[in-house]
Amino acid sequence: MFFYCEKCKKQYPLNTHAIRCSCGGLFRLHKDAEDVVPHTVHIGHMVTPLVPMQAGPIEVLLKLENLQPTGSYKDRGAAALVNVAASLGIERVALDSAGYAGASVAAYAAAAGMACKVFVPEGVPASVVQQLETYGAEVVRVAGTRMDACAEAKRHLGRSWYYASPAYNPLFAEGVKSLAHELYEQLGKSVPEYVFVPAGNGSLLIGLYLGFMEIGRLPHLVAVQSDGCAPLYRAFREAHGDAEAAEAAPASLFEDPNFSIERPKRLKEMLFAVESSGGAVVTVTEAELRAAQRALGHRGVYAELSAAAGLAAAQKFFPHGKPDNYRVVVPVTGSGFKR
Repeated sequence: MFFYCEKCKKQYPLNTHAIRCSCGGLFRLHKDAEDVVPHTVHIGHMVTPLVPMQAGPIEVLLKLENLQPTGSYKDRGAAALVNVAASLGIERVALDSAGYAGASVAAYAAAAGMACKVFVPEGVPASVVQQLETYGAEVVRVAGTRMDACAEAKRHLGRSWYYASPAYNPLFAEGVKSLAHELYEQLGKSVPEYVFVPAGNGSLLIGLYLGFMEIGRLPHLVAVQSDGCAPLYRAFREAHGDAEAAEAAPASLFEDPNFSIERPKRLKEMLFAVESSGGAVVTVTEAELRAAQRALGHRGVYAELSAAAGLAAAQKFFPHGKPDNYRVVVPVTGSGFKR
């Protein structure tokens, strides 16, 4: 396995401390058939349940990623990234985060005996900081927004810390691929017709796309974004010639500055995954998110607000029901216990 630049194709070893290629391109992962990701570091991540739920006129299948050890699907990505890093003798990892990614990497780093540093925006909830510190991570509070924390992390990494960001390090998506393979097995070695995928920096969307490509068949991947932060929706509408809808879609920030994010670095890959699968991009409002969160609660599932995005989008996408043979998968990406 090795990294290579998506632009100039220059190769880099997996233990490089570079964040991206010297030409500015992002890294992608080359993996031969005989290459395997080690699994020596384990904190109990699991094959998560797939349970049915009647949501208005449609039945969906909830993939309960909120039950992973640190509370989100990001344990899959962190497991691959940290296991590879540990096998290469890396002793210190760092990233910027406002919650789930930081928790996952910090937990796996702790289990691997690595030092971990997490840069967080100053306004993150105390529960987030408490979880990180419980894993032994060094938490660096950064004045300003989530983007300020990202910039500060990049300035301080140097050659001493390995950057474990889901947005930059392709080993993260390599771990998320396991979700596609699990769904394939749980559905009797078949692929669902639709998967509704919350899409922030794209690690879940890209990981599912890569995993289903390995299987050999793609479901329709429907990416979901908040109507307050919809760069992928904007790109999708532009690609389909809907200039008016594209212009109306915000391209960058959430209203809450603590969780504002950069334009996704892998936006082209995200759009390619959606287009290749015959999928779509849907935006949901805060009111729709809260209604979906309540509906999940009434099913016995305690989800973080953004983790209800898939259900909100599925209900919006199929307002009058769906064909009976359509299997619609909704990953519940994170636990409500974090907030």
